[in-house]
Amino acid sequence: MKILIIGLNYAPEKIGIAVYTTGMAEDFASRGHKVQVVAGRPYYPAWKIMDGHNALAVGRGIERGVDITRVPHYVPRNPSGAKRLLHHASFALSALVPALSRAIAWRPDVVLTIAPSLIAAPIARMAAALCGARSWLHIQDFELEAAFAMGLLKDGKRAGWLARWLEAKVLGAFDSVSAVSPQMCRKLAEKGVAAERIAEFRNWADIEAIRPMHEPSPYRAEWNITTQKVALYSGAIANKQGIEIVVEAARLLRNQKDLTFVICGEGPNRASLERQAIGLDNIQFHDLQPQERFNALLGLADIHLLPQVATAADLMLPSKLTGILASGRPVVATADKGTGLAIEVEGCGLVTPPGDAAAFAGAIMQLAHGNGYRKMAEEARRRAEQKWDGQAILGAQEARLVAENTCLNRVRKRKNARALQYPRAR
Repeated sequence: MKILIIGLNYAPEKIGIAVYTTGMAEDFASRGHKVQVVAGRPYYPAWKIMDGHNALAVGRGIERGVDITRVPHYVPRNPSGAKRLLHHASFALSALVPALSRAIAWRPDVVLTIAPSLIAAPIARMAAALCGARSWLHIQDFELEAAFAMGLLKDGKRAGWLARWLEAKVLGAFDSVSAVSPQMCRKLAEKGVAAERIAEFRNWADIEAIRPMHEPSPYRAEWNITTQKVALYSGAIANKQGIEIVVEAARLLRNQKDLTFVICGEGPNRASLERQAIGLDNIQFHDLQPQERFNALLGLADIHLLPQVATAADLMLPSKLTGILASGRPVVATADKGTGLAIEVEGCGLVTPPGDAAAFAGAIMQLAHGNGYRKMAEEARRRAEQKWDGQAILGAQEARLVAENTCLNRVRKRKNARALQYPRAR
């Protein structure tokens, strides 16, 4: 089967959507499928084109069995609402010719696009139409809903109305639309996507590569951490995370001499966060670590921290949750009751209201000194094995794609047979 993937984020980006787009593409290739990808230049989470990549040129190469075309696009240093829109639009424009030319010349069986960026989705749909391929839109993040929640777009205004109209048209144009959580799938149904076209396609963890560590992480010595407990946040440092609550909790718990907070990440808000932490000797900041040391980093934590702002609830499911659970450590998350994140964390950690630093700090202390720690840690690992196993999730997705492609080929054969039997009169 030939699969064409159009997605802004791809390796060597180490966190976020790129991890899953790359993992999916490489997994499909390892199973014998031919995979081509049209992606942007790597820039996330620093919002800066990575060294070694030409920000202005189109490049093409084979990486781990995947044929990748990288296109240039605008990357704002401070990604405000208008600049984000230009960022996504520039990728869509740059991806247009490579995507359509691949469709015409290569004739894939499936054209898949990842949202964000939704603005590039019509290009994927056009590519599929050009070659008669099955079209598939995968939602990692309801970016339009997030824009409304953050006040970047407003209902009742012409721009807001146009954005919702375009979203509805895009969602209705694809043969299949998938999302990463049951709550997001329900939101697709609320937006008018027919149930038979909706599929859940969860993010995943490599549960063989990420395993509970029973010995001290080497990062303890490297970063001179001598406290008994470590509370870790690892990931992007941006608006949707609400990471300020970690610094606030560190301030509230600054007299707890057995606890160190570690924030390991990059992004446009990091400098501001470091300024907020001035004067606190119980918090450390570090850059993202190499993928090959990811298990050692996760194993550094006694408690994982997963803040999320209230406005992001059920518009996304934090991708970092998969590794957290696989590491066999409990988590303190911020989420309202009944949201997707709260449901996923239940039994594996504690959930506190978004923005409530005192409750967040109290939950950290409860896990650090409470009796339920071991049970939650064991449940986290069990949950990862049960619901987040990458091989199982990707295998099921491949089986679904193959089945759908087989059905599509049967339909094509019947149409061709009828065309031969009953040719049009001239």
